[in-house]
Amino acid sequence: MNQELTLSNPIITYLKKSKYEISRSDLLKYIEENKIERINFNYTALDGQLKELKIPVMNRKQVERVLAEGERVDGSSLFKGLIDTGLSDLYVVPVYSSVFLNPFYPSNINFVCRYINYKGNLAPFAPDSILYNAVEKLKKETGYDLYAFGELEFYIFNLRDSEMYTPPKQAGYHATAPFIKTGKVLSEILKTITPVTGNVKYGHSEVGYIERLESTDLDLKGRTGEQMEIEFLPAPILEAADNVVLAKWIIRNVSYRNNMLASFAPKLEEGDAGNGMHFHLALFKDGKNVMTDETTNLSIEAKKLIGGLCNFADSLSAFGNTLASSYLRLVPNQEAPTKICWSDSNRSAMIRVPLGWSKVNNLASVINHSQPQDYKNGLSMQTVEFRSPDGSAFVHLLLAGITAAIEWGLTDENSLKLAEQLYAKGNIASNPELLKKLPSLPRSCYESAKILKEKENLYLKDNLFTESIIKFVINLLEAEGDKDLISKLSKMSAVNRSREMREIMHKNIHRN
Repeated sequence: MNQELTLSNPIITYLKKSKYEISRSDLLKYIEENKIERINFNYTALDGQLKELKIPVMNRKQVERVLAEGERVDGSSLFKGLIDTGLSDLYVVPVYSSVFLNPFYPSNINFVCRYINYKGNLAPFAPDSILYNAVEKLKKETGYDLYAFGELEFYIFNLRDSEMYTPPKQAGYHATAPFIKTGKVLSEILKTITPVTGNVKYGHSEVGYIERLESTDLDLKGRTGEQMEIEFLPAPILEAADNVVLAKWIIRNVSYRNNMLASFAPKLEEGDAGNGMHFHLALFKDGKNVMTDETTNLSIEAKKLIGGLCNFADSLSAFGNTLASSYLRLVPNQEAPTKICWSDSNRSAMIRVPLGWSKVNNLASVINHSQPQDYKNGLSMQTVEFRSPDGSAFVHLLLAGITAAIEWGLTDENSLKLAEQLYAKGNIASNPELLKKLPSLPRSCYESAKILKEKENLYLKDNLFTESIIKFVINLLEAEGDKDLISKLSKMSAVNRSREMREIMHKNIHRN
């Protein structure tokens, strides 16, 4: 067996083509020769979750029509409140390059789909359409391609079957069995996600460990929570968004099949690590990463990108931190940002410039003296990491907003100056004077909604976002009813505060 292909997409391997070269005739060939029984269409709805349409394979003519024309769906149900029921029909049309073998039903193949309206155009209110248009606009205005990848954190909740090898609180980072009991499930998740997305970097246990969760939710009560993280590899930003949504779907399914519950909720227990959803970003031009200059320092383009993110940061919380519990995660000294700033390798900053192998390489030769050959990658791997979003994020809308922010950064003369002003060194949480100077991220959904109202023109410019989407997000945030929540909690007794916080944190464990 060719080990290089063990976890490759079997359809791509069979066709012996790049996924971007796949044609309809290739797909028909694969379906016929591999006796595929069903085609599944997947698409992300307004609630941020993956939806599915199951289409039995009956004959070549029927399959060809479905692949060429897509199918019809009820948009008023998928985008409740945005579409009038009198004009509710939408087409869902498959993206051929997204094809994958269904990991749970191997006789099925799946496609990610896009929404097309009655005019034959991308539906303007669909989050993935908004991201698509943002990417096209960035390319047109700047000439750059934007790549991204997510760091997806989540808890797996299990009924504890042993008191042995209990890890210390907040010390699960990169732990191994037997201290971590759900490692086998994580391995199964990785094995399942990798052929689907072709884009997984690694997985590991994260800091969080909840010994026995107190909750009024019977799905959570008494369960042990172990925090995990899956990190992806860089991909065009629209694919990066789809990869996160697909991964969430797989993580939930694999956990459920193991009688466990996976949650991406921003915060689940006071004093325990919350679930972030950080995104790494990199600009490419002519297929080359341009985040570093010829001296291997951060490039002007990268600093402008950072300036754009800083300018949009407080309003981006409306798409990236959408629950009241999101703001129970964004507290000092929890490796979650509260201030708008950036820094090098600093996990207390909103934007972190991580190590990117830009100044050193061929590291194995340092410790493997018998290795005769040098290794030269030849490609920059530098990214910047946007750390404020969490597991409640509307992924496509968030990344569309990030793309718009980066376009502003690359085209506005003030972006570089802004980046220079908001650079911070060291642990900002331990520097009171610096904290006073830095602008703050919102402290509640109420504040995020207010800021989005004030800055909506950043997103409505050139009709990128629709007014209906902005209104939907604002209404959703305001419905959380968390105005002055932090102040109210601070005035409660420890017992009452814990009880109130659990109600807030556990009420939306399945959102997004």
